[in-house]
Amino acid sequence: MMIGLKQFENKEIFSYFKIKNTKQRNVVLDILKKAEYPLTSKEIFFRAKNMDDSINFSTIYRILNVFESKGIVVKLNIMNSDEAVFELKTVGHKHYLICLKCKKMIPIEGCPLGDYEKFIENTTDFDIMGHHLEIFGYCSECKGDKKGDGVNEGKN
Repeated sequence: MMIGLKQFENKEIFSYFKIKNTKQRNVVLDILKKAEYPLTSKEIFFRAKNMDDSINFSTIYRILNVFESKGIVVKLNIMNSDEAVFELKTVGHKHYLICLKCKKMIPIEGCPLGDYEKFIENTTDFDIMGHHLEIFGYCSECKGDKKGDGVNEGKN
C-alpha cells in the first residue's frame, strides 16, 4: 500500500501546506482519506452533504482546486468522461484499469514504465519528469454488456 498524506492529522496537513484549517476543508479531506478509489467532485459533494448539510457544490469545487494547487490531491481526467476524479496524493503514483461502461477504477500494483522511462531518456536525451498511465477496457461486471459505452457504437 502506498503511503502519503493519510497518515497525518488534518491540522498537520493544513499547516504544512499553509492553508487555513476550516470545517469544510476538514470534511473534504476526511472524505478523500477514506476513499478507496478516486472520486468525482459530485461524489465528494454528496458525501460531504451527509456530514455538513450547509456545504454547497461551489465550495467543494474551490476546496478541490486549492488542494490540487497545493499538491494535496491529484486530479485525473478520464477518457470518455466529462468529469475529472480526485484522489489524495500518495508517495509515488498510481496507475488504473478503467471500465469504459461503469467508469470503475481499479488500481494497478507497481509501475510497469520505470525501465521504459530510463530507456527513453537514454535514447532521446529527454528528461522525463513523470507519466500517467490508464488502461481502458471492461470490468468483470460489464464485459458482457458493452452497449452504450460510446466506444463500440457504429461498429459491426
